[in-house]
Amino acid sequence: MANVISSEKKVAVLSALVEGCSVRSTVRLTGVSKGAVLRLLVAVGAACTEYHDRMVRNVTAKRVQVDEIWSFVGCKQKNVTVAKMEAGICGDVWTFTAIEAQSKLIISWMAGRRDAGCATEFLRDVESRLSNRVQLTTDGHKMYLTAVPDAFAEDIDFAQLVKVYGSDPEGATRYSPAQCLGTKRIDIIGSPDHEHISTSYVERQNLNMRMNMRRFTRLTNAFSKKLDNHVAMLALFHMHYNFVRIHQTLRVTPAMEAGLSQHPWSIQEIASLSYPAGSTLAA
Repeated sequence: MANVISSEKKVAVLSALVEGCSVRSTVRLTGVSKGAVLRLLVAVGAACTEYHDRMVRNVTAKRVQVDEIWSFVGCKQKNVTVAKMEAGICGDVWTFTAIEAQSKLIISWMAGRRDAGCATEFLRDVESRLSNRVQLTTDGHKMYLTAVPDAFAEDIDFAQLVKVYGSDPEGATRYSPAQCLGTKRIDIIGSPDHEHISTSYVERQNLNMRMNMRRFTRLTNAFSKKLDNHVAMLALFHMHYNFVRIHQTLRVTPAMEAGLSQHPWSIQEIASLSYPAGSTLAA
């Protein structure tokens, strides 16, 4: 008879994953097999995606910031071959996120390519979750110039924050960022308030993602090997961020601040989305 994971073990596994542990370190910490950890992740990730899609609706927002963050699955884009693609989706993956500046709620997220098609699909999903006209700020990437009008038409106050970079520092390596000399605020649609044209919150959220998901760590072997696992971890992370984690400034969770929850969730409640009380999972 196969061993099963207890509720306590499920909570321990999920807690380790959202705190930035890798799959293998989670195995060592909890004693749960690697296969069982990944099965739990995929199952709970799917449940988190379904819950977010159903519950994060009719969001009242004022200012929304959008950005995208790079990662990869299987291998980096330059190393993709036909054989690797036949074995499974691989290459660069960009995660789009939209954050509400006041409640800090992640309204939507999506993993895909960094192009106008994926940007449009993502922003249409953002638009479908909002209950009112908002001010939207993105970086200066040209894909947003077509994606935003395609998603919102004229019912948006849209601006881009364009960073102006200097030349690479002398002796810099390819991992050293170019010097940022300043920013330009450019009105695109409507009448955005220049005082609130900013991407600071969503860029800080990018740091949260790198810190709390081991597979986003740069310059290591801690990358996703399968796209399904990558997407499942994104779903778990954003569910934890919105509903469980107390925001240091707000002193409540983003979901509570946005009126989508009455209390901070526990990891047990997240686990129960996929595994109701009494259900089991083979270890």
